Amino acid sequence: MSKTKTRRSRNSIFNHLPRGENGGVQLLLIHNVEHLGKQGDIVEVKPGHANNFLLPQGLATVATEHHMRMVEKHREKLRQLELEKLVEYRSRAAEISRQSITIEANANDEGLLYGSVGPQDIADALKEVGITIPQDQVRLQGPLKELGLYTVSIHLHSEVDAELKVWVVPTVGAEEEAARI
Repeated sequence: MSKTKTRRSRNSIFNHLPRGENGGVQLLLIHNVEHLGKQGDIVEVKPGHANNFLLPQGLATVATEHHMRMVEKHREKLRQLELEKLVEYRSRAAEISRQSITIEANANDEGLLYGSVGPQDIADALKEVGITIPQDQVRLQGPLKELGLYTVSIHLHSEVDAELKVWVVPTVGAEEEAARI
């Protein structure tokens, strides 16, 4: 008997969410959600996505008139904050674009690396010059497997990317050790 009570109350929760034109649930985004919308947008999603992800994670709330009025009051403040963030990201992108980092790697005589240089190596090298970024912001076409100069994209924001010059050079100790043998 308790199962039917639970099922009824659960269904009543689903029924109280506002429905959109396409039969989905209308929600007001509290935070920016990639591939869905920006903070303050009213979006229509499937009920499962709303109840299992957006609402429990605190990324969205029910789109009521009260919430929409509150967002309208704060929309200008939100735009101002977003513009300030963009200015900060653009200045950081300019700082990264001015940098040129060097990564030493073991390579053979033809210039092929024994391993490869990946996003973590680039993020670590940037950290050594005072710029900290997560490795998932480093966008490579594939791992760097040869010596040379590469231009690597650093994705800071949906609207801001930076270009970083990466030199992959042979390890100094390896050349001296090879000369001794």
